[in-house]
Amino acid sequence: MPDSEQLPEGWEKRTSRSTGMSYYLNVYTKESQWDQPTEPAKKTGGAGGASSGSGDAPDEVQCLHLLVKHKGSRRPSSWREANITRTKEEAQMLLEVYRNKIVQQEATFDELARSYSDCSSSKRGGDLGKFGRGQMQAAFEEAAFKLNVGQLSGIVDSDSGLHIILRKA
Repeated sequence: MPDSEQLPEGWEKRTSRSTGMSYYLNVYTKESQWDQPTEPAKKTGGAGGASSGSGDAPDEVQCLHLLVKHKGSRRPSSWREANITRTKEEAQMLLEVYRNKIVQQEATFDELARSYSDCSSSKRGGDLGKFGRGQMQAAFEEAAFKLNVGQLSGIVDSDSGLHIILRKA
């Protein structure tokens, strides 16, 4: 197998920080996909294009997140549980409790993420570091970029599971 794959024009191969798996990034629209592309990258996005005159929209954000996986998650296991069997509804109820504790100032995001997040970022209080468009799953990215600094999201549903997100920068 050759060291460098020949990709159609406009695509880059990247490695997911969370899974270590390869994915492919359209360098024009910053949209990503898991499947290796077979055609040149399109230069405009499907829904108006993320890069079209967004005014003061940031190029990257920094967020904390708390992930609760369920049995329908893409990979229903984590550092906390080898085999996750909870339902999506149970995961949602847990996240609602965690979100309420943060809002009521009964616990900090950092404390809850370190104790209960199913993501390996839990050891950093859920901190994902800075990321740009096209680096996270679409639903997660959309929610993260809509938040203002210091704002806490509602529950966000992605292939990985359910999240609450706190924008840090």
